[in-house]
Amino acid sequence: MPARILIDYLAVRTALREFLDWHSFQVCGDAKDGKEAIEKVIKLKPHIIVLDINMPVMNGFKAAQEILRISPATKIVFLKMHDEPSMVQGTRSWAHGFVPKSAAGTALIPILHRLAGTTPKVRTAAG
Repeated sequence: MPARILIDYLAVRTALREFLDWHSFQVCGDAKDGKEAIEKVIKLKPHIIVLDINMPVMNGFKAAQEILRISPATKIVFLKMHDEPSMVQGTRSWAHGFVPKSAAGTALIPILHRLAGTTPKVRTAAG
């Protein structure tokens, strides 16, 4: 069974959903902000959530802390604008991965497979 993933990254939600689908992940939902991400975690019970750090209503760090409080088994991967060590340092003990947005095309899938305990499937252009 593929890992169920919730995404909240508004600007590229459709592209990210298609990208994850191409790599055999099941996107169970998406959220427009941190507050809705928490509500969707309660409702959809994803295995993994991909969070943007800079979100409206509630930032990704605050949302992640609440998500882990209510659903400790949920794995959290942050998408972030810059690869700033200071931003990562304070959350390293409870975040399961950080991916710079500029490297999402190459770094996100390996992290998701690691967290899901799955092996990447070999895909060809024909499908």
